[in-house]
Amino acid sequence: MNEWILFLILFLAPVLSSVPIVLAYKSKEWTDKLPPLSVFGIFLSVIVSLYIFFSFPDKAFSYPWIPELGIDFVIITDYLSKYMGVITTLIAFFIAIYGLDYMKGDYRLPWYWFFFNLFTASMLLVVYSDNLFLLFVGWEGLGVASWGLIGHWHRDDDNLTYVGTVDRKVGPLDFFWPPSAGGWRAISTIRFGDVPMFLAIAAIWFFAGTLNISQIEWGDLFVQVGFAGTVIILLLFLIGLFTKSAQVPFSEWLMTAMTGPTTVSALLHSATMVAAGAYVFMRITWYIEPWSLQGVPGLETAYTIALFIGLISGLYGALVALGMLERKVLLAATTMSSLGLMFGVTAASYWIHAEVNGMNLAVLVGFWYLAIHAFAKASLFLVSGHLIHATHSRFSVGDIEFGKKMKVGFATTIIATTFLVGIPPLTAYWVKSAMDYVMEHLAIEYSIVPLILLLATSIIYSAVLARFMSTNFIKGEKPHEVHLEGGGLMKAGYVMMVSMLFVIFGLIFTRSELKEFVHAGFEPLSIAVGIAALASFGIALYKPRMPSMQKFSTFLSDRMYFPYLNDYICPKIGFFFSRICDSYVNRGLDGFYNTRVVPGLFGLVSESIRSIQTGELSKYVRIVLGVVLIVLILVSIGGVWL
Repeated sequence: MNEWILFLILFLAPVLSSVPIVLAYKSKEWTDKLPPLSVFGIFLSVIVSLYIFFSFPDKAFSYPWIPELGIDFVIITDYLSKYMGVITTLIAFFIAIYGLDYMKGDYRLPWYWFFFNLFTASMLLVVYSDNLFLLFVGWEGLGVASWGLIGHWHRDDDNLTYVGTVDRKVGPLDFFWPPSAGGWRAISTIRFGDVPMFLAIAAIWFFAGTLNISQIEWGDLFVQVGFAGTVIILLLFLIGLFTKSAQVPFSEWLMTAMTGPTTVSALLHSATMVAAGAYVFMRITWYIEPWSLQGVPGLETAYTIALFIGLISGLYGALVALGMLERKVLLAATTMSSLGLMFGVTAASYWIHAEVNGMNLAVLVGFWYLAIHAFAKASLFLVSGHLIHATHSRFSVGDIEFGKKMKVGFATTIIATTFLVGIPPLTAYWVKSAMDYVMEHLAIEYSIVPLILLLATSIIYSAVLARFMSTNFIKGEKPHEVHLEGGGLMKAGYVMMVSMLFVIFGLIFTRSELKEFVHAGFEPLSIAVGIAALASFGIALYKPRMPSMQKFSTFLSDRMYFPYLNDYICPKIGFFFSRICDSYVNRGLDGFYNTRVVPGLFGLVSESIRSIQTGELSKYVRIVLGVVLIVLILVSIGGVWL
């Protein structure tokens, strides 16, 4: 049972450590002093996750929960969960340290730290849960915490917290969103995906008899439900993952989620929330082993959908980021793009049978790209927060003179961008090379289209991050105001974060299961793509803006008018059906139960009863005799029939 004490510390320490600041919410003096306690709770989770990583075997730990339904607390410490647990806790801890400076003096510190720590604990529950129902509990915790954090500055009284240009309209639609709208958009979109995901989990439990991911006989389950059942169950499940990871067409909430504090954006985009969808897809695929179920009907259809939605989302995210001027929204779009590549390469495992140390190469590539992206993107978000504080602007501004004044932030940005875009021989290059290798083989086994989408996304993605660096530190507009005082813990946060990219670089060359990444890096296609990414990066660095492309850039920065789907078309459809329900369904039900049918029926019965209440004894006798006669006739008929 000792392991359960560790698990309780892992999950509960962040939440319990934030309770004192919540209880002291009325005392400004105490709420300013207690944030380090919340950070300490996350630090305890870091220690436990590292202990699990180095000491625990690959094993599932089970404890009875609802035995009548076969539902237990099941925590698993396998390859994916052990690495992801360390990634999650480290990133949350570094961001929390940064947040001690960034959130100092905020008017809602108890609210912020409680939901920040709940966010972390919920993601850890998702990471380590083997039971789908327990995983869903953590999944819902992420949703609730995201609403609380994205809409943290609910007063909507500071333009710095908005997304979009305030008071700008495109047609009939407002193209700016305050924090209160950002929080609502996030929770409403996510809830749209949670319902079908829950139905899929219920169907899996009904047909498989268990919800433990590692124990479900996935092949037998899919054969049992047939082609239609397999496609329906997996698509319902995938809708939940796609909404959480902001894949097309559920991407809009992620852009306007940038109304929250930068610390929230960093955590949201790296180790929690949006990463949860991609991670769970990898976990499910890890145990489904679709590469060994080629003959199962419906499985290829589901993985084809995941493949193309992921890659199309990747290209869309990179394109819209190309026109973005808002720092955090640009990074949000690139996160969506990266997550799309994770979905795409993981889905490719259906056709790719290559294994390394018993692990599918495509799933390994997806996971390690997630790890690199998590630390690099968190670093860039934290630098963005510091830039917003320093320039008092959420738009990209900053020339070379400003870059010299923010040397640490500038250096962090150089490392994070170059290590992420796939420039040889830096960290992401080796993982991106393995991704190219997977898609190259997919072109032989299935179709060349995924490879084309990947290559296009990679080139554009490289230009986007170079543009981000150039417009903030090299060739951007001169900031109107500069405030560089303080920020020591903010710098410490993103320096520790970006340093982890060097650790992963070392792991790539020392871990036996990652040796194929190195081999893929010397393939001709990988070298060519790496050189193309470097060229794209250099061109965008030198020429971050093209005035002749202004109209096209505006179209891209407006997310190709996708907000119309989220804020105009879908609400119009919803109001149309609500009016139909109000005009016909509600009135019909009201007429049936309250004003016409049922009251009329009761009135008719009442009138009939009153009509026989004459007070004449002879009439009552005749009624009783008539009833007795009918009963005798029915009994006689029944006897003959028997």
